[in-house]
Amino acid sequence: MTERIKLSRAVVVEGKYDKSKLCSLIDGVVIVTNGFRIYKDTETRRLIKMYAEKQGLIVLTDSDAAGRQIRGYIKSILPKELHDDIISVHIPQIEGKERRKTAPSAEGTLGVEGIDADILRRLLSPYAADAEPADRGGITKGDLYELGLSGGKDSSELREQLEDRLGLPKGLSANALLDLLNSLYGREEFIRLAESLRSSQQ
Repeated sequence: MTERIKLSRAVVVEGKYDKSKLCSLIDGVVIVTNGFRIYKDTETRRLIKMYAEKQGLIVLTDSDAAGRQIRGYIKSILPKELHDDIISVHIPQIEGKERRKTAPSAEGTLGVEGIDADILRRLLSPYAADAEPADRGGITKGDLYELGLSGGKDSSELREQLEDRLGLPKGLSANALLDLLNSLYGREEFIRLAESLRSSQQ
């Protein structure tokens, strides 16, 4: 079995099938725009901005008109000083249709989900050197419990306050919060942030 490519940058794709394809090839964060829904989805836009600021982005939308439009929109919602941290990866325009679809796309070309896995590996491999920074991860469920973010009567409220403070999406479960925090923070940095929040509430 081919080893997955480790990426520190978050990868933005259009749909859930693109994400499914990509998650079998890479070890990293994948954000889904759900096509043009991103225009009205403030939480996804917030998530994209947060990852752009913390670790940079790889934008991997389809190479059709819709994909180019979404790619341009993502760039437009980010401050200019972050544009250098956005890597645009363009898939080749190959005629065909995805297996699950009854008809090809409007332009008759394959999207991310339909492109051969080896092509995607070649496109993403140059960015594998950015992978796995040593200062991220290591946060445990026990840490969340000790900090009052899970297992307590006020845990849900504390998680909401933390989400506000860190600019995270709202309403995350403890497990979803743990996964997201580990992709963005090292344990010591996170504990300092959480303890400062708790102190400000007392």
